[in-house]
Amino acid sequence: MNNSPEKPVVVSKKILVPFILVTSLFVLWGFANAVTDPMVQAFKKVLELSNSQAAWVQMAFYGGYFCMALPAAMFMRKYSYKTGILIGLGLYAVGALLFYPAAITEQFWFFCLGLYVLTFGLAFLETAANPYILAMGDKRTATQRLNLAQAFNPIGLIAGLFVAQQFVLKNLQSDDIADFSALEEASKVLIRTSDLLVIRNPYVILGLVLLGIFVLFVMNKMPQSKDEGAMPSIGKTFGTLLKNKKYALGVLAQIVYVGAQIMCWTYIYQYAEAIQISAVTAGYYQMAAFILFTVGRAIGTYLLRFTSAGKLLMLFSLFAIACAAGVMFIEGVLGLYFLIAISFFMSLMFPTIYGIALEDLTEEQSKVGSAGLIMAIVGGALMPKAQGMIIDYGGNGVADLQILGVAEVNFSFILPLLCFIYIAWYGRHIFKHHEVKTVTTSL
Repeated sequence: MNNSPEKPVVVSKKILVPFILVTSLFVLWGFANAVTDPMVQAFKKVLELSNSQAAWVQMAFYGGYFCMALPAAMFMRKYSYKTGILIGLGLYAVGALLFYPAAITEQFWFFCLGLYVLTFGLAFLETAANPYILAMGDKRTATQRLNLAQAFNPIGLIAGLFVAQQFVLKNLQSDDIADFSALEEASKVLIRTSDLLVIRNPYVILGLVLLGIFVLFVMNKMPQSKDEGAMPSIGKTFGTLLKNKKYALGVLAQIVYVGAQIMCWTYIYQYAEAIQISAVTAGYYQMAAFILFTVGRAIGTYLLRFTSAGKLLMLFSLFAIACAAGVMFIEGVLGLYFLIAISFFMSLMFPTIYGIALEDLTEEQSKVGSAGLIMAIVGGALMPKAQGMIIDYGGNGVADLQILGVAEVNFSFILPLLCFIYIAWYGRHIFKHHEVKTVTTSL
């Protein structure tokens, strides 16, 4: 007779359809992330911006997350996850469609405004979807369930990069000109108008697709969480969260992780430029990074069945540190290979940090706690800007001077390296002070 406790199911048949619908949202914001990263390089050339100025694309994109995550969480304390998702899809669509008037006016700030509004929608979607997935079943499998849902995020990343590469970067006239700023003004105006229309098109099409997905969610029933009517004081909830060391340190880990991820993906193009690789070819390298990210997340989700989340997070972070050091101090194509390899080890980090931080929280605390973790995405706004400033230190090029014997673009990857050091420490802290303690108590 087998008296061993029954192993909890990751996703039960009862909630399979809602799980699939919510998981589809992970693809959507993956697409937005990937299609936006190459735009930093595109705007830099066609609008004649410095690396630091072009980084305003990421400031607008990830700043929108920071500004809207808490209002989204407060909204969902009163209303359902489904309502939050519908508002998120609506804002996402509006932001994407704003690229139409932005292309007509040819104003950089208008494009940034569109991205800002678009990420208002993404903040609603992520604030709702992540804790909703965690709540869809047994708490013991919550982190594994979130990793499973997040495993579909790279599908959106690959699709977004494919669109950016095949339908934007390949069709930019300015990318074929070695010194765009040296052209006559009349020629620059014609090329700028054409290129901004090329940048506009994928966003406008995305906006129309989102309206269709909005209708799909309206027509389907989504299960309500059993605690959704409860509304304790938000001040009290915040106070409880701040006293939770696992959560507070997790928010900081998420800030530096998102910053590291966006730096490693955005500046693939500048790293490639330093070794005379074109933006289109660099796009293929980024595609390889996304494929490794997808494989890494699948492997990481599988490994979580056999090892603790904190320990696996620490191990993946240590490998990421080694790769980041390779990016800094090994120049040429080999250094670029190390940069691509980082994506494999980053793959596990976001959902694992998320799951660890919310693991011991109640449903109500998770709604507010989720907002803190989504606001942490502001790391993706601030850190690429700082990296752009390092690259611009010697001029608007990417290899204008040497720092510690390497080009400035190589040295700039000290920022992701420092981020991975903290994440490795956080994983070790969780393993030593929470997971080992839990196992010892249960024996």
